[in-house]
Amino acid sequence: MERKNGYEIWDEKKIKDVFDYCENYKKFLTENKIVRKFIESCIEQSKRFGFKELGRYERLNKGDRFFKVNKGREVIFGIIGEKKLTEGCRFIVAHVDCPRIDLKTTPLYEDENIALFKTYYYGGIKKYQWLTIPLSLVGYVFLKDGSVKEIEIGEKEDDPVLTITDLLPHLAKEQYKKSIEEGFPGENLNVFVGTIPDKSKDKEKVKNNILKILKENYRIEEDDLLSAELEIVPSGKAKDAGFDRSMILAYGQDDRVCSYTSFTALLNSNDSVNNIFCILVDQEEIGSRGSTSASSSFFEYLIEELLEKSGYSITEKRKLFENSKAISGDVNTLFDPNYKDAYEPKNAAKINCGVVLTKITGARGKSGSTEPTGEYIAYIRNIFDKNKVLWQPGEIGKLELGGGGTVASYFARYNIDTIDCGTGVLSMHAPFELTGKIDVYSTFEAYKVFYLED
Repeated sequence: MERKNGYEIWDEKKIKDVFDYCENYKKFLTENKIVRKFIESCIEQSKRFGFKELGRYERLNKGDRFFKVNKGREVIFGIIGEKKLTEGCRFIVAHVDCPRIDLKTTPLYEDENIALFKTYYYGGIKKYQWLTIPLSLVGYVFLKDGSVKEIEIGEKEDDPVLTITDLLPHLAKEQYKKSIEEGFPGENLNVFVGTIPDKSKDKEKVKNNILKILKENYRIEEDDLLSAELEIVPSGKAKDAGFDRSMILAYGQDDRVCSYTSFTALLNSNDSVNNIFCILVDQEEIGSRGSTSASSSFFEYLIEELLEKSGYSITEKRKLFENSKAISGDVNTLFDPNYKDAYEPKNAAKINCGVVLTKITGARGKSGSTEPTGEYIAYIRNIFDKNKVLWQPGEIGKLELGGGGTVASYFARYNIDTIDCGTGVLSMHAPFELTGKIDVYSTFEAYKVFYLED
């Protein structure tokens, strides 16, 4: 299939729409680097579009807009359309968690007059990519009295930043001999946080000075870190990339690019006759096993509540599911000319050639794949082509090199037609990932068409 570059076929007005949309996208990425903040910002924005908490509705009617939050780390937005719920719904599900570094249960320690944080890495990362770059500490500390302290260090222009050191080349002879996995062990991802001692203490003087700073600025004690959700993320803003500003370099585009585009598409789907939903989930990068992930029962419980508040029997849930359609909004990779041997060119997506439709996920063949039916693929192709959505097929690299899974399986299990469709990304899972602006905007258009088409 020929892949067409959007910059060659779209007029200046359309390109301006692309750039304007991406300015808002970059701002949203910069301001919402962790799961809770992303969810909170979406909720606040939805309220300006007339969305209310589902619990405020005793009965749901056509045009009602609602959201329901799960433990602050998952949210479902919905709009009731003209169709009966039993005629099916349109679901787009995307995850808002990203590869990152988390603090260990007891993180703060001192070694050689340096205070450091012990960490876990979250999701599949190349550990060496996180060394020597400026890092921020962002998140929340939940205290025993029920209060919550928000922490954000490293994001403002005059903030200090944190970092993880690397071994200088002069001393790295033995490190060079090791594999990447062996040369950069996870236990060495210790974050430098301070070096000034507290002279009033007899031991662990630097550590105690850091605790003093935390207490003075945030009123938290060392034990409070046990109930904290604090994330180490790359410091800095989402930026235009390329002399022509045709790309975006930013942290967390996998998979906030699909989350943001599906959410904004929902906000702009006022005229849909369908019952439409944007589902933003957590914990995809570590296997979707938690209570705020796609595998939890939260989605199913919400559907039961909708049926009850719309005058249906819960037993009609099966009919709703089997008549529904879903998109798993997850990124795919793009052909990288620096690493040609990793790709099969005829089946690789290309930058700025549109949203990527992924027929086969999984790894090493079709292992773990969620494969949609031919009829459903034909339906998606038809609505995209009819509405002039720029799209392309794609897959994650050569057959036996890797691949990847998505949240599609958790919706396909309900007998819902489900397909993977999302933005192509270069340098996936790196601290800063690269996307094409055409692809970001094409994803928004694809999702909007999916919500609107009968």
